Amino acid sequence: MRRGYRDRADDSLLTLLGDLPELVRNLITAEVEAAKAWVRRTSKDGLFGSLWFIITLFLLFWAIPVLLAFAIIGLSSWWPAWVAALAVFGFLLLAMVVFALLGILRFRKIVKRQNPGQAVATDVRLVKEAGNDEF
Repeated sequence: MRRGYRDRADDSLLTLLGDLPELVRNLITAEVEAAKAWVRRTSKDGLFGSLWFIITLFLLFWAIPVLLAFAIIGLSSWWPAWVAALAVFGFLLLAMVVFALLGILRFRKIVKRQNPGQAVATDVRLVKEAGNDEF
């Protein structure tokens, strides 16, 4: 049962101490309810935000072929259609090669980087070697 706000200036110390467990319980209950409400709001916002991104990716999936068709049709006004299609295909192959090389270079950076597990293992090995040298 929740109590309203009241003036407790005249209450004794024992009365205040006796009310302390109930006040703590009420505080914990209120904090748990606030956390539940936050999780509900955050998960709802996250769900709808993710849904909008999925819709955006779906539209992008269909926009890319339209853009490529536009490029082929535009180039076919100067070249035959098969040459325009071949030129767009060659451009896509060149772009794929460039992006694949950029990805390979990034992954090589990761492989060269020392992870924290390796750093700890190196530290342990150095400490053991230093301990063996003293004796």
